[in-house]
Amino acid sequence: MAAEVHPTATVYPGTVLGEGVRVLENAVVGKQPTLSSRSTTRREPLPPTEIGEDTVVSTGAIVFAGSRVGARVVLGDQSCVRERVTIGDDVVLGRGSLVENDTTIGAMTKIQAEAYITAYSTLEDHVFIAPCVVTTNDNFMGRTERRHELIKGPTIRRGARIGGGAILCPAVEIGEEAFVGAGAVVTRDVPPKKVVVGSPARVLRDVPDEELLLGD
Repeated sequence: MAAEVHPTATVYPGTVLGEGVRVLENAVVGKQPTLSSRSTTRREPLPPTEIGEDTVVSTGAIVFAGSRVGARVVLGDQSCVRERVTIGDDVVLGRGSLVENDTTIGAMTKIQAEAYITAYSTLEDHVFIAPCVVTTNDNFMGRTERRHELIKGPTIRRGARIGGGAILCPAVEIGEEAFVGAGAVVTRDVPPKKVVVGSPARVLRDVPDEELLLGD
């Protein structure tokens, strides 16, 4: 089945749409970034956006040039995927959520409404991000030249779950199958299969066996 593009949507030249892709009202696919003169992100020419088969780019969503989105993905209303992002198959990106540049998201991951995934982050397969989660990548918050070599978002390993409103500090690693409680502030790495809560987050207990993914 051919891709379906709503008359009010904008798909930039060169964009690759797989079979069965739906681009809904007022969505924008293949947009080139507009960078400020002070931006530190890379400025090389971007390849066309690629959208995998049966993916839905929902109303008002934006996908920038240079990003690749897998098959059967749902990009929710008013969500945004910046440049050089790779999204695996069967991912859900919730309404109003933002994935910043140079981020990788693994298959079967769910990112719920209004979550913010900062630039240079890695999310592996089967990750769950609850609403309004915030990730960060700059401990210097724009001050000093040293920050440029140290900017790095979180790494969230396979099957990890991040509760609503949690904040992940730069470069932390959330271990495989770990569970970050709602509202936690994660300032250091979280071991695999541990539940952490609080500010700063601390280990509370193990993740119960019945909550682990099959095969773990």
